[in-house]
Amino acid sequence: MKKQRKHKIQIHQEYLTDEKGNRKAVVIPISEWLQLIEELEESDDIRLYDKAKSARSELIPFEEAIRQIQEGD
Repeated sequence: MKKQRKHKIQIHQEYLTDEKGNRKAVVIPISEWLQLIEELEESDDIRLYDKAKSARSELIPFEEAIRQIQEGD
């Protein structure tokens, strides 16, 4: 199940331009940057969860899973 976004991030960007007025970079407040990073990480987590749920895999007993993790299988 996909998580619904409760809000949109408001971005207050400024553009850095070259001598001809061509946009070369964007500057945003750090608080907005941190929100963007958090949203991207959450989106990636959701994508990975959805991928894992849709993948067909063999079920193994818990003890076997622990053994494999400990042995580095």
